[in-house]
Amino acid sequence: GDTCEYLLSSGRFLGEKVWQPHSCMMHKYKNSEAKNCLIDKHIVFIGDSRIRQLFYSFIKLINPQVKEEGNKHGNIPFEDKSASIKVDFLWYPEVNGSMRQRIKSWTEGSVAKPHIIVAGAATWSIKIHNGSNEALTQYKINITSIAPLLEKLAKSSDVYWVLQDPVYEDMLSESRKMITNEKIDAYNEAAVRILNSSSRNSKAKVKVFSVSKLIAQETIMKSADGLHLPESSRDTNAMILMNVYCNKIMKPIDGSCCQPQPPLTLIQKLAFCFFTLSIIGYLIINLIHRNNYRKNKSCTDLESGEEKKPAISTPNVSTLEMLLHSFCKLGLIMTYFYLCDRANLFMKENKFYTHSSFFIPIVYILVLGVFYTENTKETKVLNREQTDEWKGWMQLVILIYHISGASTFLPVYMHIRVLVAAYLFQTGYGHFSYFWIKGDFGVYRVCQVLFRLNFLVVVLCIVMDRPYQFYYFVPLVTVWFMIIYATLAIWPQIVQKKANGNCLWHFGLLLKLICLLTCIYFLSYSQGAFEKIFSFWPLSKCFELNGNVYEWWFRWKLDRYVVFYGMLFAFIYLALQKHQMISEGKGDPLFSNRVSNVLLFISIVSFLTYSIWASSCKNKTECNELHPSVSVVQILAFILIRNIPGYVRSVYSSFFAWFGKISLELFICQYHIWLAADTKGILVLIPGYPMFNVLVSTFIFVCVAHEISQITNDLAQIVVPKDNSTLLKRLLCIAGFFSGLLLFSAMQDQSRH
Repeated sequence: GDTCEYLLSSGRFLGEKVWQPHSCMMHKYKNSEAKNCLIDKHIVFIGDSRIRQLFYSFIKLINPQVKEEGNKHGNIPFEDKSASIKVDFLWYPEVNGSMRQRIKSWTEGSVAKPHIIVAGAATWSIKIHNGSNEALTQYKINITSIAPLLEKLAKSSDVYWVLQDPVYEDMLSESRKMITNEKIDAYNEAAVRILNSSSRNSKAKVKVFSVSKLIAQETIMKSADGLHLPESSRDTNAMILMNVYCNKIMKPIDGSCCQPQPPLTLIQKLAFCFFTLSIIGYLIINLIHRNNYRKNKSCTDLESGEEKKPAISTPNVSTLEMLLHSFCKLGLIMTYFYLCDRANLFMKENKFYTHSSFFIPIVYILVLGVFYTENTKETKVLNREQTDEWKGWMQLVILIYHISGASTFLPVYMHIRVLVAAYLFQTGYGHFSYFWIKGDFGVYRVCQVLFRLNFLVVVLCIVMDRPYQFYYFVPLVTVWFMIIYATLAIWPQIVQKKANGNCLWHFGLLLKLICLLTCIYFLSYSQGAFEKIFSFWPLSKCFELNGNVYEWWFRWKLDRYVVFYGMLFAFIYLALQKHQMISEGKGDPLFSNRVSNVLLFISIVSFLTYSIWASSCKNKTECNELHPSVSVVQILAFILIRNIPGYVRSVYSSFFAWFGKISLELFICQYHIWLAADTKGILVLIPGYPMFNVLVSTFIFVCVAHEISQITNDLAQIVVPKDNSTLLKRLLCIAGFFSGLLLFSAMQDQSRH
């Protein structure tokens, strides 16, 4: 439906101060955004003291320094010369001939019309005429005469009629006791009936601002006089007004109310055609195979009585069928992605953080994780089952963090930053271990890793019309993988087999790691050099966000050392393992009992010390500055706590490990089919039942992530073959694909400008 109608007429409070419109998300406008939206605009508020309140809250969105000093019963002008914005309050406390004359003057050709008109009045009519029925009759006559003028203005301007808020009758002064909620309802009903009837035969429509009534019902008891709204409530009304007008101009990601569905881009249309053809192709091949199966169906030989088996299909056909089948499923999944987060089909809501919304689900998943405890197949430090478990529980915590909006609570934010750093630590540890032990620097290995990391994100960039850097974690992991590869692959290639023959090679590797650390340190304190590297075309197309690479620099800098720490940890651990300085038998402590107990005590103290420091953080910027250097403390502490006791190292949670295997897909898919508005809000499939909605959307989200993981694995075998000559041909095709993508992207950018 029309989200503007919902924004102006319905909603509810999340907590005490956060207003949630029905079905859509409301953006919180900053002063600079408000100025950009209203540049060269003239806005008029015309009405009584309640409209004057709304006027002041509105202009404070443009300039927070404004003080409410104007003549209470007179006109009040406001002007922001820097943006050429003019906002006027016109004192017309009654709907009468004077108000009609002022509105009529704007309909005449010689007078410049305001771009936005906000009008409303009634309480003065009730007060002056002591709530008489004659006053209500006259109000109906007057508003009937004004309605056609407002409709005429609505053809070229945005016109809003503000309904009267309820009053808190117990707090009203004696001179206002005649203003009752019963009278206010009668005046509101008259205004709505007359304004709606006048617009039935007209395309233009005066927008009725009725949501203020709902807000007032919840907050009027906090009023100072029983008549005027508390400041927080009128600020909410002003923000709603700003969203109604500005969302279609500014198009904020987290402001889905009043935003039209974005038009399909050329690349999206081509993607739609490709997936449609894939589905048709798969259906045709499926029908052909079914017909062949019927023809070659096993039949009984009349002489021998044996069954004749049908001919086995050729590998080429099965590969083509697998390819089309994968793209067919992917096309249906991407359609769901688009409908969830680009089409105005499903509702979206703002996040609202409470401690219970974050910590209670955490307790649930921890109980489930412990319940599904099993023995590991191997008992090495950071074995595959353990790393999958680690990724799994971290991913679930991050998902709960995102859906609960816990980023507003600094201690939780700092701990989540450690979890993200732990993912990157595993990247350094895992890839270093592979190259060091296997010595495999072939193109096949690199292409397999790059394909599995980037396939889903590239598809989403095309379908959802988002830049590559938007899915920041994948570019981060991809770049770090290439850095690890380059560090170990460049001459001299030092691997474990070579180093075992001569200990000097270990020093050579340490020298390489020191050079890497020096480069990281230099780039982290030289933003200009970093931005120059990633501002060259076509790298800039991958790493720019909102026209610059600052966001990429910030993300990279935030966890700049942790991959290096992961590589260094892998080197030390594998050296200790090679020299049999650690015991990894089932049930055995990692070191001698005395050393294990000391290390375990130090690890627990370090883990808790970091948590205490993170929980005492007062400033996000200062804590982010320290985070790259100290996050490794809690990561190493966790690894030692998890691995020093033999009985702890010998078990793992299959529940967490299952999620760990699809952790990358879960992290990326959440952007559009679990959360909404590119993670800024929450997807609502079932309105009115928040818990049931989360259960249903979570089930679909996890199933989709698992299916995409399967599709990626299937396509990786086809797109990245082991045969070098075939792989070279595929790489040329992929290069051609990305060249075409860059060309179409440039065409899109040109058409937008």
